[in-house]
Amino acid sequence: MFGQLSDKLVGSMRKLSGKDKLTESNLDEVIKEIRRGLLEADVHFSVVKSFIEKVREEAVGQKLLDSISPDQQFTKIVYDQLVELLGGSSCELKLEKGFQSLLLVGLQGVGKTTTAGKLALYARKKLNLKPALVSVDIYRPAAMKQLEILAKQIDVPFFGVVENQSPEEIIKNALAWAQGEAGADFLIVDTAGRQQVDAELMNEVSQVGKLLNPTETLLVVDAMLGQQSVDVAKGFDEKLDLTGLIMTKMDGDARGGAALSIRHQVGLPIKFMGVGEKTQALEIFHPDRLASRILDKGDVVSLVEKAQELMDDKEAEAQAKRMAKSQFTFEDFLKQMKMMKKMGGLKSVMGMLPGMGQMTKQLGAAGGVPDGEMKKMEAMILSMTPHERLNPRVINGSRKVRIAKGSGYRVNDVNKFIKQFEQSQKMMSQMMKMMPGKGDGAGGGMPPFFS
Repeated sequence: MFGQLSDKLVGSMRKLSGKDKLTESNLDEVIKEIRRGLLEADVHFSVVKSFIEKVREEAVGQKLLDSISPDQQFTKIVYDQLVELLGGSSCELKLEKGFQSLLLVGLQGVGKTTTAGKLALYARKKLNLKPALVSVDIYRPAAMKQLEILAKQIDVPFFGVVENQSPEEIIKNALAWAQGEAGADFLIVDTAGRQQVDAELMNEVSQVGKLLNPTETLLVVDAMLGQQSVDVAKGFDEKLDLTGLIMTKMDGDARGGAALSIRHQVGLPIKFMGVGEKTQALEIFHPDRLASRILDKGDVVSLVEKAQELMDDKEAEAQAKRMAKSQFTFEDFLKQMKMMKKMGGLKSVMGMLPGMGQMTKQLGAAGGVPDGEMKKMEAMILSMTPHERLNPRVINGSRKVRIAKGSGYRVNDVNKFIKQFEQSQKMMSQMMKMMPGKGDGAGGGMPPFFS
């Protein structure tokens, strides 16, 4: 997401490189390109107008610091305004003492049911709550079944609905069940949707809301809708006491207009964003981190948080010790590749590193797609015996032929991979020895890939 917008913003700001100061004349062309980029990203015209005015006001006549170049200072100005546009700061779930509930609303097909499962997992793992799930979508039986399956996958209690019950009856029974039999302290309610906002939908979710009296009422919005999502949010907000938004499909090819317009137009915070189909693919919406990604400045904090969730500290420390002694094996490398997949793949990880977003696109244009190369390497490692993975030096000519046949690649490809691995092994060993506390395995807080 934000790919085209990121290209436009980063490319336009490079034109200030080498300038002595920020002036109206050298800013005009850059600001025009930024305006064009925002409009092409489907950002609402009034939002674009306000954004551009603030950027120009901040930039023109700004006194430069000796240590900062004009393009760096302008980038900081654009970054600050993007953060403000996206909401300023993160806004997590509102929590109260005792039993709580959360109501999810939105149009049909935006991902409410999947999001309900993601929120339940988040509540259990991150907030130490005991969540339970219920669906009041009596019009689409598949929605109830989908939520039941998700609940089983994440080991969360699900309220089974008796046939011919109204949404109001379901809520009353589910509340009693959640606080009694289920022993839950956080009930998440998935509601029905429609193709568009209509009176029947609003009346139904309004009645459910009154009975539930939720701590949070969150609107699930599809990032692919662009400016249309603003109208949807306004329609729901007029009838319901919305407390925030969840934006889904943020990992897709949406242009980003919804995320950049909705807070300014509706005044509600985006609390979470869905970044995939898996139940773990839900992230807190951090305006500063997202603005940094848009400007290709990376998001190292999120990267570290993801890595820490997935890695085992003892294993990371053991790998660090092996790296320092040039004993890092193909088995270690395979484990790291599997972890990278869980983090969204190498392309996703590179996008979180400063300056690597543009480089990833260049690699893709040149045919060297990082995740494609990872699949190739994985196939070769999986074609090795356990002994070969742990002892790379035993791989001779005949073994290479077998590995090539097993992976579906040529012997030359296997030779190239092994040579690259050996070079990386030496480089990592040197780096580890140069880093204080790493050579003896101390401070193994990050996995070797990030060391």
